Amino acid sequence: MDTILISLFICILLLFTLRFFGRRISKAPQKLPPGPYPLPIIGNVHKLGKLPHKSLNALAQVYGPIMRLNLGRVTTIVISSSSAAQEVLQKQDLAFSNRPVPDALRGCDHDKYSVTFLSVGSQWRSLRKIMSSSILTANKLDASKHIRSRKVHELIGYCKECSQSGEAVDIGRAVFLTLLNLLSNTIFSKDMIDLYQNSGEGKNFRELVWNLMVEGGKPNLVDYFPILKWIDPQGIKRRFTGSCEKLLELFDGLIIERLELKRSENSSENSTTDILDELLTILQTNEIDKTQIQHLFVDLFAAGTDTTSGTVEWAMAEILKNPDAILLKAKAELNEVVGKGKIVKEEDISRLPYLQCIVKETARLHPPAPFLIPRQVQEEVHLCGYIIPKNSQVLVNAWTIGRDPLIWKNPLSFQPERFLNSEVDVNGHHYELIPFGAGRRKCPGLPLAVRMVPVLLGSLINCFDWKLEGGIAPKELDMEDKFGITVAKLHPLRAVPTLVLPN
Repeated sequence: MDTILISLFICILLLFTLRFFGRRISKAPQKLPPGPYPLPIIGNVHKLGKLPHKSLNALAQVYGPIMRLNLGRVTTIVISSSSAAQEVLQKQDLAFSNRPVPDALRGCDHDKYSVTFLSVGSQWRSLRKIMSSSILTANKLDASKHIRSRKVHELIGYCKECSQSGEAVDIGRAVFLTLLNLLSNTIFSKDMIDLYQNSGEGKNFRELVWNLMVEGGKPNLVDYFPILKWIDPQGIKRRFTGSCEKLLELFDGLIIERLELKRSENSSENSTTDILDELLTILQTNEIDKTQIQHLFVDLFAAGTDTTSGTVEWAMAEILKNPDAILLKAKAELNEVVGKGKIVKEEDISRLPYLQCIVKETARLHPPAPFLIPRQVQEEVHLCGYIIPKNSQVLVNAWTIGRDPLIWKNPLSFQPERFLNSEVDVNGHHYELIPFGAGRRKCPGLPLAVRMVPVLLGSLINCFDWKLEGGIAPKELDMEDKFGITVAKLHPLRAVPTLVLPN
């Protein structure tokens, strides 16, 4: 009898144990993403190197498309496949919608007003709505088309002068300055710089915008070790703040000047309908305040210049490296559709499929922001069988995705033809090609960029023949890059133009 009772007790205990641990097992947390073993204190910071996009690409080949690193005190998840990117940017977009704020951008409280770094909420939605419905709509862009056309003509005029003197053109710099003036005319109806001068107020404005991007793109120890933020050991935030303060002061002066003009007796004669006018009209409805307008201008100039000029420079470099194939084919198409030696217009773009393919191929191999803009999860999130810990930073490695051999044949070769008869585009719906991101935090400047890059690139190709400075052979052109807020050419592309006479 005792034996039966003992056996029964053991069976009940075993059943209870199995049910208890079975329940525990079913509720056990899923595993964290794999990644390299972190060192004490620094974690995996040493793994980044000088070219983090390439370092993380190499690590992804070892640890897979969803990888975890400890960058100092920051848990970082790196996404390196199009399917995982779609999960982050589309299917679970809301969970991954917030941004970690680099310490530099806390200068002048820019993070509290920037549409790029604000958390998703009422203020972000209001600013995003203003950008998408009052500034960057198709109708608004069509209305300002004459400004962009004038600035392209000025760029070609500058290159023509260089052609006459035999001087080489720094392609990236010339396009960057053109875009600064394009934006300043679109926003303020005035040039802020002179393409032909390298002094005065224009130089100061150019350097302020450039300094913001340089400091904002530098690797900052404070971002890995927040305890250092009170020290700012590299001085990055201090320098960013100095440039930002001067820009905000400049913008404030332009706003006050326009408000006084509107109050003057001749205000009715003022036919200006630029972005500043649009925003001052919205200002009266209290949907936006003057401080938000100033910081919005910082975002527009910072985001709308370096990314586009870098794309044009990379495209020109790839074309000049392949003059007997890609350049000849591009020139033939432009000659047939636009006419030899003529400037490309925006309405021509839809009839230039090969030029569009060159732009897409450039975006694939040289996405301006290789990790897009980093995301952050506010709560623990499940992703493809892994747990993404609360407060993790999430990087989508668009650079790696654009070179994935499972998606792209001969991924390291520049082959625009791969996009002929292909529906893949840069609009954020095809996750194998996402230079502008996707989802609710897709780059709002996309509509302007897809107009400007083909026009600038096509006009430079069609109006001039180009030879690399110093007699460098095309195949010897250095294509090394450097990492910052964008991935730029390590050595700027310099080429001597020869004017092509129109038919």
